[in-house]
Amino acid sequence: MVAPHQSASYGNGRIDKFTKIVSAAEAVATIRPGDTVAFSGFVGIGTPEAVICALGKRFLETGEPSNLTLVFAAAPGNGKDKGLNRLAHDGLVKRLIGGHFKLVPKLAQLAASGKCEAYNLPLGIISHLFREIAGGEPGLISKVGLRTFVDPRIDGGKLNSKTTENLVKLTEINGKEWLFYKTFPIHVAILRGTTADSSGNVTMEKEALTLDNLTIATAAKNRGGIVIAQVERIAAAGSLSPREVKIPGHLVDCVVVAEPEHHMQTYATQYNGAFSGEFRAPADSAASMELNERKIIARRGALELRMGDVVNLGIGMPEGVAAVATEEGIIDKITLTTESGTIGGTPQSGLDFGAAKNPESIIDQNQMFDLIDGGGLDLAVLGFAQVDAQANVNVSRFGDVLAGAGGFINISQNTRRLVFCGTFTKDLRTEIRDCKLVILQEGQAKFIEKVEQITFSGEYARETPQTVLFVTERCVFSLIPEGLELIEVAPGIDIERDILAHMEFRPIIRQPREMAAVIFADGPMNLDQLLLERLLSEGIEFDAERSTRPPAMG
Repeated sequence: MVAPHQSASYGNGRIDKFTKIVSAAEAVATIRPGDTVAFSGFVGIGTPEAVICALGKRFLETGEPSNLTLVFAAAPGNGKDKGLNRLAHDGLVKRLIGGHFKLVPKLAQLAASGKCEAYNLPLGIISHLFREIAGGEPGLISKVGLRTFVDPRIDGGKLNSKTTENLVKLTEINGKEWLFYKTFPIHVAILRGTTADSSGNVTMEKEALTLDNLTIATAAKNRGGIVIAQVERIAAAGSLSPREVKIPGHLVDCVVVAEPEHHMQTYATQYNGAFSGEFRAPADSAASMELNERKIIARRGALELRMGDVVNLGIGMPEGVAAVATEEGIIDKITLTTESGTIGGTPQSGLDFGAAKNPESIIDQNQMFDLIDGGGLDLAVLGFAQVDAQANVNVSRFGDVLAGAGGFINISQNTRRLVFCGTFTKDLRTEIRDCKLVILQEGQAKFIEKVEQITFSGEYARETPQTVLFVTERCVFSLIPEGLELIEVAPGIDIERDILAHMEFRPIIRQPREMAAVIFADGPMNLDQLLLERLLSEGIEFDAERSTRPPAMG
């Protein structure tokens, strides 16, 4: 048990326990040097911008609080100056423990340059660690991260030479390898909701996500810490529905009412009721994507869909699969999810990422990772930046450029059918002529001898019952026990000239077939009919031992 945090106080006085509503400056005055501070936020969703602003301002004006440890699951930032980017100051940060860094590049630079200690752990692991900390557990045991850069046999999640403490330990249970992630005390939790009453009860009716707010608050409070909640409005005491309260008042020390500019629903949207479930917006129009390399990749990825699939789509190139599914009229035949906690509806992109339009449900982030880690996804379509001869994938670090793993490791290690999507080379130019792919300008190789960092382990994947495809605009590879096999080639593509000449290793080549011609043609692919035919053909399969139809494995 750790020593209790100091009493909530500011200036020369103390916060009266009956007066929890304070200014942002008064709230951050409770944070002392050396504290470990945990933040909610997924991009701009649930990010307590007003409190973060006040914390950065206090440090710049007074030099305090210094030497903080900042803990965050997803990256609360916009890729520029908002969110935790406001706290990227020498002296303020001693240690970073984060799941994703791409949208907090100023903190990422501190980590990459070695100006502070820094760890990158899987987003789902940090989400679950909050729960273990709240329960007073010594750590979290998980398979997530084995054989990746998080494995202590590689880097242990450490991002620079200044970082020496081991937060990840390899262990063995019943003859199998597991990772043990060490818990740590949280002294301050900085969270966000919609409405609070004078007792500190917080609801989240206008938030697009509920994230890990309750578990983070509990983790801090159970260790004698301080909980600060940013909201947009105050309600009378006793007026909030108990079913709507997401953070009970006894867990909250300070309530800060934010101005609208610091309490946007996302960094791109002030408020959209279709994100939070206030109303259901009209269905997205089925505008056709331009027939280019992105659509070709999205169409080929969409061919892996099965009727009734529960699917996770990564940001970037994989988002095109949702656009194709909408265009083909099958979006209602599958269930799209986000690791942030949305189930159903249409996941959003850009600075709305993490939200979904017209979701069927919104669950806590740690609950979503229970579903992911337990094998609850049928299909995941993720991006790739580098792939090597062992089928390892890197999406997390490139020299001094730190993107972070986010939920990639949880999703890629635990999904039955996995599709990695991306262009074959970086910065290429193509066009479609007469239903054939023409390469106008080649780019930099992405299939290389050895990736810079292992975010997905091909070796580990080969040991699990997992179907893995690599889909590009010109070819498709399948992961088999011997390595990567070239199984499909686009019409118009020469294997030697257009594929092997731009790879740093030679894949297994036996009898690759031609990619489906319909992918390269204008007009619909009639994907709805394909899904129906596939459903009927798979309906006769039966697992007698389990008395169930086995999941499709590609």
